[in-house]
Amino acid sequence: MDYLLRPSDPEAARELASSCNISATIAQVLLNRGIENAESARSFLAPLLSGLTSPDKMADRDIAADRLARAVRARERVAVFGDYDVDGTASAAIMGDILERLGGEVMVLVANRFEGGYGFSEPALKRILQTRPKLVVACDCGSSDHPRLEMAKKAGVDVIVVDHHLVPSETLPALAFLNPRRPDCGFPYKGLASVGLVLSLAAAVRASLGVALDLRPWLDLVALGTIADVAPLTGDNRRLVRAGLALLGCGNGRPGIVALREAARIRPNAVIGAGEIAFRFAPRLNAAGRLGDQSLTLALLRARDLMEARSLAVRVERINQQRKVIERRVTEEAIAQVLTCYGPNPKSGIIAAKEGWHRGVVGISASRLADRFGVPSVVIALQDGIGRGSCRSCRGFPLFDAMVRCREILDNFGGHQAAMGISIHSSQIEAFRSAFSDAVSEKLAEQEQWTNLPQIDVQIDPGVFDLPPASDLALLEPVGEANAEPVFLVPEAYVEESQVVGNEHLKLSLRVGSHKFSAFGYQQGKRSVPIGKPITALGIFRPDSWSGRDQIELWLSEFENTKEF
Repeated sequence: MDYLLRPSDPEAARELASSCNISATIAQVLLNRGIENAESARSFLAPLLSGLTSPDKMADRDIAADRLARAVRARERVAVFGDYDVDGTASAAIMGDILERLGGEVMVLVANRFEGGYGFSEPALKRILQTRPKLVVACDCGSSDHPRLEMAKKAGVDVIVVDHHLVPSETLPALAFLNPRRPDCGFPYKGLASVGLVLSLAAAVRASLGVALDLRPWLDLVALGTIADVAPLTGDNRRLVRAGLALLGCGNGRPGIVALREAARIRPNAVIGAGEIAFRFAPRLNAAGRLGDQSLTLALLRARDLMEARSLAVRVERINQQRKVIERRVTEEAIAQVLTCYGPNPKSGIIAAKEGWHRGVVGISASRLADRFGVPSVVIALQDGIGRGSCRSCRGFPLFDAMVRCREILDNFGGHQAAMGISIHSSQIEAFRSAFSDAVSEKLAEQEQWTNLPQIDVQIDPGVFDLPPASDLALLEPVGEANAEPVFLVPEAYVEESQVVGNEHLKLSLRVGSHKFSAFGYQQGKRSVPIGKPITALGIFRPDSWSGRDQIELWLSEFENTKEF
């Protein structure tokens, strides 16, 4: 079992722990991330909305707010359109809800993966224009949709684009374009997802209308979109998402979220962290858009009462079960293809492609490959000579930079450093396979410190670095992009019980000294475990919502029998 163990400083960790009233184990995690004094540690551990960056320098924010305020006053019809992922759908729900609360006449729509595809496509524009709007707000798309924006302009419709994707050099023909990645945008925090930008715009509309409306109830949707879109969980995003997670944990929150929690079998009193969003909420919210129409998810997020929400959640859950079956087959075939083409330990970027794979699940499969093989991964569904693929990074590798080096082979690509989408002609797959591998290798050579080996934040050592309590782990939330969950090494964990759950997953009861905790190994149920003997376990600690009482569970990445001398 290969890994890299970060250096530790027990004395500095104890000092920081004492100053912040946290365990030395979590203090060492902070030290590893360059948070070395009590003041910066307290700010990180307790991010407040009062510390959000002033939006005054955001390009076109005032123009967009004034136009929306004018539309509300004049009762002009506004079409709010979002992309088909969680960020786009949640952004559309936020903007639609708030404009309605402010008195606007609103139609809310989302893109369809199979009828127009990603973003502000021509079929999407036709659907939008059928609602006869005077103004359109495009959420989480539009930054590269110049032709359709020109068409809307010629049709006499104003368009406001609210997006966070990378920006082409050509000027966008929109009335207003909110995107911190614009070179001329003075807003200093560049990491906001579209949900965060939409909430900021809504605040400006509220101010322009002079209406007192508390926008904090929509922070749950901001948290969903930010985490699901793999946006950096730093700065403003950290503040917004931390507040949103608190709302998502409420048993009496938004009807759609309450129903979703029930469908996911999350206990009413369970604390919600970024992991629950990424692995339990987001897959369900994306399922309808992956296999059919994302409008179902939009309706769930905007449901007004619990009975309606529960009915919608049942339909979402049914589709999600179908998605699991399809995704499992694609992933298994993709893994087999990678093993054949690259072997069990690839050192550069990998690509799997096949005719007949469902294009709606390739993003999940790409994530599975990146997790399993530890390298940037691409999974492509081929149909009628055209491939549509999803790309996923791992351990901070700059995926977009590598993909730019393959642009001559691709028909189209877009996204960001952690996740991307591509289209490619089937005849170019082998050329792409070679070019992507070379591009990743070249990028790795430029980044000497990058490694595909797991990096251990802290090795558990009773009396020095004890098992972290769940309450301390919660202070690190939200964890994810740019604030990864800390990885722990437990060198001597005695196995007291072992069982297979869900037919394929491993559930262990472990003991370190006098402390007991559970461990969960996803799809590791076939592995043999030595009862009554120690193992060396590597993984991520999370609160154990089933046991409660500040208990933790180790999500196993890998383990091996501890060598006895």
